[in-house]
Amino acid sequence: QVQLVESGGGLVQAGGSLRLSCAASGRTVSSYAVGWFRQAPGKERGYVSAISLRGSPFYADSVKGRFTISRDNAKNTVYLEMNSLRPEDTAVYYCAAADDLLTVVAGRGRYWGQGTQVTVSS
Repeated sequence: QVQLVESGGGLVQAGGSLRLSCAASGRTVSSYAVGWFRQAPGKERGYVSAISLRGSPFYADSVKGRFTISRDNAKNTVYLEMNSLRPEDTAVYYCAAADDLLTVVAGRGRYWGQGTQVTVSS
């Protein structure tokens, strides 16, 4: 199994940038499809982005063109580079891993991190 730990969240002004990290341990992150999700107060957790086993990136429409997902196999880490942040991006961000892309995008990843808070001020 794999353990996931998110980091990199914080407080940023609208228009700013943050880079989130999802560090994996126990198994290599390239063995999984990995996704990023977010949950704002009072809302359900929703899909943000995912990277397939082959390293292909996928994005929700709301973040396309602003966020970039990547994977560093040497560091066993998946990143989410977030640019042009908006107040509506404020949420707790989670990473998840699954054996295949469809499972992780559907929010049914077997492994989840504890989340990292992102707050975007207007």
